[in-house]
Amino acid sequence: MPSIYSLDLRKQRLIQQITDHMDFLIGSISTKGFKYPAFNLTTKIEGKTVTRHIPKDMLPLVKRMTNRHRKLKNLLRQLGDANWQILILQSKNS
Repeated sequence: MPSIYSLDLRKQRLIQQITDHMDFLIGSISTKGFKYPAFNLTTKIEGKTVTRHIPKDMLPLVKRMTNRHRKLKNLLRQLGDANWQILILQSKNS
C-alpha cells in the first residue's frame, strides 16, 4: 500500500487536474436528422430532458467540453479512491 505522503501527492495532482477541467458541458451530442447537418446537446435539468441547438461552427468546442465532463467524472472517482486510502492509513496510524 502506498504511503500517506505519496497518496497526498496523488491527491494534489488530481485536484490540479480537476481544476484544469472545469470548463465542461454535461450532456450528449446528437444529430437533428439526415436532411441537413445540425446538432443538439441533450441533458437532464431538474429531472427534465432539455435539448439545446449547437451551431455548426461550435461543434468541435462542444465535443471537447463534453469530453472534459467524462474526464472530470473519472478524475473525481480517482480522487475519492485516494481519499479513501488516506483515511484507511490514517485510521491504522491512530
